[in-house]
Amino acid sequence: MGEKILMKGNDALAAGAIRAGCRFFAGYPITPQNEVPEYMSRELPKVGGVFIQAESEVSAINMLFGAAACGVRAMTSSSGPGISLKQEGLSYIAGAELPIFFANVMRGGPGLGNIAPSQGDYFQATRGGGHGDYRTIVLAPYSVGELANFPKICFELAEKYRMPAMVLADGVLGQMMEPLEFDFEPVDPKTLPEPDFALGVSEGREKRIVRSYDLRPPYLEKHVLHLAEKFKKVEENEVRFEAIGTDDAHILLVAFGTCARVSKEAMNIARKKGYKVGYFRPITLWPFPMQELGRLAEKIGCVLTVEMNLGQMLEDVKLAVNGKARVFFHGRPGGMIPSPEEIYAKIISILKEC
Repeated sequence: MGEKILMKGNDALAAGAIRAGCRFFAGYPITPQNEVPEYMSRELPKVGGVFIQAESEVSAINMLFGAAACGVRAMTSSSGPGISLKQEGLSYIAGAELPIFFANVMRGGPGLGNIAPSQGDYFQATRGGGHGDYRTIVLAPYSVGELANFPKICFELAEKYRMPAMVLADGVLGQMMEPLEFDFEPVDPKTLPEPDFALGVSEGREKRIVRSYDLRPPYLEKHVLHLAEKFKKVEENEVRFEAIGTDDAHILLVAFGTCARVSKEAMNIARKKGYKVGYFRPITLWPFPMQELGRLAEKIGCVLTVEMNLGQMLEDVKLAVNGKARVFFHGRPGGMIPSPEEIYAKIISILKEC
């Protein structure tokens, strides 16, 4: 804290995780996040942690199941295709109520796609992604500094609610360099209390079982309803967002990640020319800031959602607005990044209608 460091986004993500007490990482290489496991392989052993390059993404996520079941702060990272392969294990982890942290540095898709930045994994991240009724806490950074500081938040939320928590970034954030400042002191895992679910052989301790299944239908239903109550508490207590210029706005820009940076610049261009434009950035994509966005949209009347996809967050925006405002969309899929100038042009065209 107090000292600014110039780091690449992926390195900052890994450094933040270690600083937050991560002591186990298992992963498999895929661009554009390869610097994360590279950094972990070099730095994690220095603090007594364990790095494993698994033989596959499937192996990596199941190794996290084991580490989390033993009470260790554990992390994995990948990009879209790799996260897809981890989804079965993520569902198991959610069913077993184990806390893990994972990151997706998104690339173009679908399929193998390309290595350019994208935001096409929004559905995958915010809808659980795997099988069964479960949710994943999702934080979307828009700077290298947030990439460095969000791992601590994710670990704490994952442990508070006993569920997976993730950072959803894109290739721009993973590869860019910026000065950053950590906003928390290093966490020594030895000072953390032992989780009451953790497996082990401590003398005199009650028997503990970690599992993600129950073959008795009434009991499984009871467990799924228990998970639903937990998810409801997350929605009530853990919403995060940023709003700028909303008091007098005639149109509201809604974007996350890199698109939020571009949209903020478009807002600044418009404001300098006399147009009253506001900006709203969901920081938690799940839980999505439904109520907050809905109230602003009703007051402002026009909403422009900007994404590097064909309109995935757009669906949540429409649910939040619920017909109280007109919703427009500007998207660039397949690894393309919108410019502030094209968003500004879209703003002008919409203001003629609003």
